[in-house]
Amino acid sequence: MITAEKFGGLDPEAIRATLLAAAAAAAGETLPRFRTRLAVDNKLAGGFDPVTDGDREAERAIRETIAARFPDHAIVGEEMAAKASASRFSWIVDPIDGTRAFISRAPVWGTLIGFRVDGRTVAGLMAQPFTGELFLGLPGEASYRRGAESFPLRTSGETDLARAKISTTAPEIFETSGSDAAWHRLRRATLQTRYGLDCYAYCMLAAGHLDLVCEAALKDVDLAPLVPVIENAGGVVSTWDGAPAEHGGNCLASATPELHRAALEVLNARQLTGGRGRTNGHLSAAPP
Repeated sequence: MITAEKFGGLDPEAIRATLLAAAAAAAGETLPRFRTRLAVDNKLAGGFDPVTDGDREAERAIRETIAARFPDHAIVGEEMAAKASASRFSWIVDPIDGTRAFISRAPVWGTLIGFRVDGRTVAGLMAQPFTGELFLGLPGEASYRRGAESFPLRTSGETDLARAKISTTAPEIFETSGSDAAWHRLRRATLQTRYGLDCYAYCMLAAGHLDLVCEAALKDVDLAPLVPVIENAGGVVSTWDGAPAEHGGNCLASATPELHRAALEVLNARQLTGGRGRTNGHLSAAPP
């Protein structure tokens, strides 16, 4: 049973209900726009960071839902200015994580919403309205929902790096952040790599289908709402130097503490010893 203590004295069911209501409100804005012709704006002068009306309107709907229930809480979002507050309670929102997937009409984007107490995200979700999937993390529990189907989430339990399945959004994120050598060391030390899954990859890790997710240069909104899902499913998530990952940066999520330690060793090694991708006594099955 989840106690109010975990939520700073607030009713746990009120927080759960607000997360679900905010996700439903966002779906009312994103789903009708998905796989339609959309105007796409670029937020970067020297690159490509797309945003659509779906992003903006979904965040507006989420903020309105939260504010109607908790008007004194702070809100941090991807597309709008932060709502400041002296309250110890705050919400963190990415209305469409994976906007590139959204505009490419691939259903691996998702709505991320997290609830924080004193800056620590204690509850969060990822909702994918096109597939009807919802991944929810609360203190002591993580669950999957799709229609009438519901079951607990649990990571794979994998501890061997050579058998691990790893994912990242795209190899380019490591090139632009200057961390591509570390990424390729880790990739070669694992069994297989999958690209392009955005926030869906972290949920696949929580569900036991992937074992590692490695990313670079994340923002807080990209990961903080997913931390309760990963950790309450038995996983571990941190920056590459082992610090809390809620503020973003170069981050790693793993199915087990043992796998996490092994992967961090590879990421932080200056060079590998012995052949192609050898780490912890195992040879990688990944291609060069």
